[in-house]
Amino acid sequence: MDQAVAAPGLERFARLAETAPEPDEAAARAVRARQANLTKPPGSLGRLEEIAEWLAAWQGREMPAADRVLVAIFAGNHGVAARGVSAYPAEVTAQMVANFSAGGAAINQLARAFGLALKVVPLDLARPTQDFTLTSAMSEEDCAQAMECGAQALDDEIDLLCIGEMGIGNTTAAAALFHALFGGEAAAWVGPGTGVQGPALQAKVEVVEAAARRARQSSGPGEMPPLGALRQLGGREIAAMAGAILAARHRRVPVLVDGFVATAAAAVVHRMAPGAIDHCLVGHLSAEPAHERAVRAIGKRPLLSLDMRLGEGSGAALAVAVAKAAVATHSGMATFESAAVSRESGAGS
Repeated sequence: MDQAVAAPGLERFARLAETAPEPDEAAARAVRARQANLTKPPGSLGRLEEIAEWLAAWQGREMPAADRVLVAIFAGNHGVAARGVSAYPAEVTAQMVANFSAGGAAINQLARAFGLALKVVPLDLARPTQDFTLTSAMSEEDCAQAMECGAQALDDEIDLLCIGEMGIGNTTAAAALFHALFGGEAAAWVGPGTGVQGPALQAKVEVVEAAARRARQSSGPGEMPPLGALRQLGGREIAAMAGAILAARHRRVPVLVDGFVATAAAAVVHRMAPGAIDHCLVGHLSAEPAHERAVRAIGKRPLLSLDMRLGEGSGAALAVAVAKAAVATHSGMATFESAAVSRESGAGS
């Protein structure tokens, strides 16, 4: 059943961004101190050491964990899909939600392989967002309701959250959001998505240009506020991921962001307040051409690059293996003292 909750208004989410808790510096210092005593040359585990510290700082504990991991997939339909911006019809969104429920999608196999909990949240699929070339994609109430669904999707007592999505037409919405938030030419943000090429790809660029023009005119002079951009140009699943990111920060749950569309949700939160997505890492670099530019725009560096562009949380789920490796090496390795290894021995060289 599609999920719905009472809409509290977008102001609540603006306050969540402005009041985001800071990392636990004591936990981070404890991780650094332990890393300095493990049986390896300093820094030799590279980003695994950084990830262990990141997890500890945002979980608020000296010994990080990655045992209880939730992959949350949010699904939404887009009115702009009627303009032919996708290689697939809008009905595929609901069909894929059914496939997730039946266990037949790629994310089901990845969740099973890595022992991850999986939650699928369909968002009013029978009522697509408005065609955002003509009017706002969502009302304020609609946008806030979707964000609240995302915020409420977090399970109790999880160590790590992976966010993903499903929604025919949502790479167009994501491209429009990036264009509104970071500027540049629309064509620089638009890619093939589900596989559009040639004239269809050019038409997709023109849709994004038209949507951005309309949104700028509607929002008035000055920079478009991030939640305004989300309401004007986003989708319910993108709003839900933004809500989940904000809720995770307040519950001290670090977040692995999936690909191009999930990064658009993170970009909205990034623009809401300085450091608002410091508790997030990008799981992988999508093959969608503009994803690298988008990741740079939010100041991140992906953990993996496997030429994937599936969505549905798949890249974030794969990155959980890296997080688990970071935790295992940090917590399981011996110290020089406990292993009776001399610091001058060149251990691990």
